[in-house]
Amino acid sequence: MSTQISNNLINQYTAVPQQKKKKFTDNFQTKLRNSADMNDCISVPRTIFKGYLGIMFGTTLAAGANLIKSPSKIKTVLNVAALGLSAYGTWSFARPYVLKDAVPTEKINR
Repeated sequence: MSTQISNNLINQYTAVPQQKKKKFTDNFQTKLRNSADMNDCISVPRTIFKGYLGIMFGTTLAAGANLIKSPSKIKTVLNVAALGLSAYGTWSFARPYVLKDAVPTEKINR
């Protein structure tokens, strides 16, 4: 009977390895066909990145303004802000291509 008690005590205090709880975002890493897509880095110039953000936020503000049914000052302000952000985003996105001297380029000597 004493062996039975000691075995129960030993089994009670043995460390049981616990499984790591999976997060929702872990599924993206495991279920992608090419999991390197999650870790790749692409170098984008800062002005082009600002352009993307400006256009996206401008579109979001315009969509939010159009959810308001009655014409009001808030709707007008949101639409004007959306136009401004989208115009700034377009300028930031196109500036490196329009103004060639704004972005330093390397000339390849062949």
